[in-house]
Amino acid sequence: MAKPRLQYVCQQCGALHGKWAGRCSQCNTWNSINRDPTPVAAHKLGGRSAHKGTAVAMHTLHGESTPPPRLASGIKELDRVLGGGIVTGSAVLLGGAPGIGKSTLLLQLTYTLAKNNIATAYFTGEESIEQIRMRAQRLGMLDGKSTSTTSPLPIRLASATNTEDICAAIESDPPPVVIIDSIQTMYLPQIDSVPGSVNQIRGSAFELIRVAKEKGVAVILTGHITKEGMIAGPKLLEHMVDTVLYFEGDANHHFRILRGSKNRFGATDEIGVFDMQSGGLMEVANPSQLFLEGHKDKSAGAVVFAGMEGSRPILVEIQALVAPSVMANPRRNVVGWDAHRLAMLTAVLETRGRVALSQHDIFLNVAGGVRINEPAADLAVATALLTSLQGSAPPSGAVFFGEVGLSAETRRVAYPELRLKEAAKLGFTRAIMPMDDKAAAAGIATSQIGTLKELVAVLEDNSNGKGKGKAR
Repeated sequence: MAKPRLQYVCQQCGALHGKWAGRCSQCNTWNSINRDPTPVAAHKLGGRSAHKGTAVAMHTLHGESTPPPRLASGIKELDRVLGGGIVTGSAVLLGGAPGIGKSTLLLQLTYTLAKNNIATAYFTGEESIEQIRMRAQRLGMLDGKSTSTTSPLPIRLASATNTEDICAAIESDPPPVVIIDSIQTMYLPQIDSVPGSVNQIRGSAFELIRVAKEKGVAVILTGHITKEGMIAGPKLLEHMVDTVLYFEGDANHHFRILRGSKNRFGATDEIGVFDMQSGGLMEVANPSQLFLEGHKDKSAGAVVFAGMEGSRPILVEIQALVAPSVMANPRRNVVGWDAHRLAMLTAVLETRGRVALSQHDIFLNVAGGVRINEPAADLAVATALLTSLQGSAPPSGAVFFGEVGLSAETRRVAYPELRLKEAAKLGFTRAIMPMDDKAAAAGIATSQIGTLKELVAVLEDNSNGKGKGKAR
């Protein structure tokens, strides 16, 4: 029999090493490599195995396939991000910063499912049962029956951290939905490491997902995030699950954004918007109104950008402040946008548009704390920079969208019609955008420009009161 061979694993990134080292060669973390308590047999590391496998059945690409069955969660914003509901037998990983509202969202999910007679098992390793009941009462789920020891709703609670015990409870009476809060607190007794380590997270997640697939149970795992904003634990964890969601937000603002980064059963570019109130998380049907709170139409450097998040158009305010710098290296502070994209745009404005920005400090902010990822915001950011530098207000009642190339040309973006419809619905009367003969919407005029020089001319005409440029 082949002698088992020891291996070492990094507790930070999960990389495997043949021998111990003081620093991991993958993530460069010191003193993070420990011996894996489960040795690997020599025949698994190379060579021919003494045991022959059984041939697997092969299938053709053509065949009947049906959409996976889904459970409506009762929370429309969550269903939007998941692609239409919770898929039975799937594994969902929900990550977010401490205190962002992950447990609140999952408790509200449990309550809405229970109201539709869908049983849910809630396992917590971070709180006691009393703490969950107090949160439920604060959220108005108990209807004043906080002293009741039984609940008419099909909700089962348990405070446990042993993964084997949790799996046994699921297998004995499988509910449609299982919630684990959180995966970093779970442990397997046979693994010789503390909860939260790479081996424990990997082993516990494997067992929970295995039970979910065998019993057709949808399991939702919550995960802690690191200071870099990534879910703590091995990257393998995100590969094991079917869907990865991030719950984002700013402690200084009351709204939260649920964003998908992986989804085997739907799109990954959808977002759900919630408003954190004393009674819990409230769905926001029209996020544009929330993001434009406090917007002043005639303020220099304040521009409204018509963006897209998945299939949903969203209007946000982009603010810029350009001020003379007394430092050798002017500052470039960006909140809510890509700092590298700002550097590129300022270089294009200076080189192609002859706009002097190299001796100015630039502060850029996306109001409300929302983060913009699409390049369609280039035109809105350029307008905010120009109006702030000139000290003049942008065109009244106008929205902006469009990508800017390195030659200062504007490029068309996706879904211009949806952007225009959303702007018209919120009372905007004009859109400044790239050249696009097919884009039109009732109730809103379009000023289509081809280069940044044309944008500068439109802004100068607006500041001089010469009209609205090339409106169509």
